[in-house]
Amino acid sequence: MTLADGTSDQAAPNADTVSCDLTLALDDNRTASMVFGHYDQNLARIERRLHVVLNANGNHVVIKGPAEAAGHARRVLQILCDRARSGSPATLGDVDGAIQECALQGNLFPRESPSPRSTFEQISTRKKGAVRARTAAQDLYIRELRRFELVFAAGPAGTGKTWLAVGHAVSLLEQGAVERLILSRPAVEAGERLGFLPGDMREKVDPYLRPIYDALQDFMDPRMVERGMQTGMIEVAPLAFMRGRTLSNACVLLDEAQNATTTQMKMFLTRLGEGSRMIVTGDPTQTDLPPGQKSGLSEAIFLLAGLEGVGHVTFSEVDVVRHDLVRRIVGAYEAAARRIHEAPEPRAGRDKDGSS
Repeated sequence: MTLADGTSDQAAPNADTVSCDLTLALDDNRTASMVFGHYDQNLARIERRLHVVLNANGNHVVIKGPAEAAGHARRVLQILCDRARSGSPATLGDVDGAIQECALQGNLFPRESPSPRSTFEQISTRKKGAVRARTAAQDLYIRELRRFELVFAAGPAGTGKTWLAVGHAVSLLEQGAVERLILSRPAVEAGERLGFLPGDMREKVDPYLRPIYDALQDFMDPRMVERGMQTGMIEVAPLAFMRGRTLSNACVLLDEAQNATTTQMKMFLTRLGEGSRMIVTGDPTQTDLPPGQKSGLSEAIFLLAGLEGVGHVTFSEVDVVRHDLVRRIVGAYEAAARRIHEAPEPRAGRDKDGSS
């Protein structure tokens, strides 16, 4: 059977087959190299995640395993091949995203190969080109960013919350939908000690805002970033600097929002002006606030749930797109938290025989 993307299939098993061998031929050796990854690391990732065996030879790969898993692996390789044709080598994160995308499509053995199209949403900027969501939560996140004026994104580190938010903000600026970008973080650790650090105010708070600068330069040329900051088109500032302002015709991002107090969060949200968009990201489980201090992010998500014009996206460990070990670390912490939450509380005031 010849597939729509030029991949050939020597055996076309159905989902009821116990096991099968599929041989796929990619366009050429260059495309195969981009799909397979350095030292075939992408194939090794697919083997580990889908429990199949992949043997590569030139631009051919043989898939061995249960019919359903083999079909899943075939669709993953098709998606990666489609991306390679655009000149972008597939990364391990792309592999994970393709696996999730296939899981959402569900039909692993279509009678006819589906026409190549992006199931997941994309963000496009001049420097980065098309950046495609890698997980279902990221796909929902991009859709919510386009739909709502205020979006909350909560979840663990490594899920792309900040990076995608900055990419969306840059795309809005390049499209002319907004006139400026305002990117902010609470500088919790600095506190009153800022005055004892060397340098001017920008040099004092730069260490706390460095992740935002890094994401910004991923999507814009560094010279454009510097020019934008000089002209005021781009502003990177601590949360405390937002007080008393009305932010109109701007895309405003508050990152690490779990470190904002209730008062700070209310102050920030009420800065929203005409023609502006707001994005609030953070991990409620990693607050650096003093003990007993309530996180403004958790409270805002609770209070604004269901409010018209507000979008909410929750990420979990399955959405981590960093090193695979990070996914497992986050999963271990979340499992421990669930065990603590689900553990029955001791029944106080009872004797051994159950009497009061």
